[in-house]
Amino acid sequence: MTCTLTTTEIDAAVAALDTAETTRSQTGLLSLQYPGMTMDDAYAVQSAWVARKKAAGRRVIGWKIGLTSKAMQAALGIDIPDSGVLLDDMWFEDGQVVPEDRFIQPRIEAEIAFVLNAPLRGPGVTVFDVLAATDYVTPALEILDTRIFRADPETKRPRTILDTIADNAANAGIVTAGRRIAPDATDLRWMGAILSRNAEVEETGLGAGVLSHPARGIAWLANRLGDYGEGLSAGEIVLAGSFVRPVEARHGDTITADYGPWGSISLHFA
Repeated sequence: MTCTLTTTEIDAAVAALDTAETTRSQTGLLSLQYPGMTMDDAYAVQSAWVARKKAAGRRVIGWKIGLTSKAMQAALGIDIPDSGVLLDDMWFEDGQVVPEDRFIQPRIEAEIAFVLNAPLRGPGVTVFDVLAATDYVTPALEILDTRIFRADPETKRPRTILDTIADNAANAGIVTAGRRIAPDATDLRWMGAILSRNAEVEETGLGAGVLSHPARGIAWLANRLGDYGEGLSAGEIVLAGSFVRPVEARHGDTITADYGPWGSISLHFA
């Protein structure tokens, strides 16, 4: 691990993120404040923020993988995904009304969720290992939110992957619904959805848009965590990554993802 931030700087970053989330008022780019910041620094901030939430009573229920599409990676000048942690207070029911004061700038992505029945820890985890360790997959929506500005108000400099990682990979909510599908019951590359806002189609996509196979990102995550002596646990939910671009969820919007034979999910934003 190559960290340049001190414990004091990491604690200050966590405090800024936590305040931004609590007050629903975005904070500045950490990559701008700490020009020498590394990816290990960003994950250290994320880990410290999750630890703070756990100390306050939150419970880890799984993980999310982001930046899995080539288009998103090219936009940020990277060639790897990122990851964040799912907590119990991020859970929403299908059809639930999201309170108007819950998020700052929510956006929605359509994904495939994997629910594990066996642990996974790298190195050497493959797509086949992921499928063997999966109890079932199911349609899912991820709610993204940005506690850090998307662009610095003064310099207009866009946030980087370091800001996104520190911000728990912009993770804010999860919804699962539809059918529980055995991982070998269908070709997950062809499992996809039509994502609509207020009955108007915004995006469509297939599981193949996630690193060519949605299980590949989960293998990447298990191997990355293995580098730090950690892993994925049985019973955890893992969001494999979005196969559509994020869709803004404005006040009054109803977002629906139609997965065809696999079911559908909806949320309404008050």
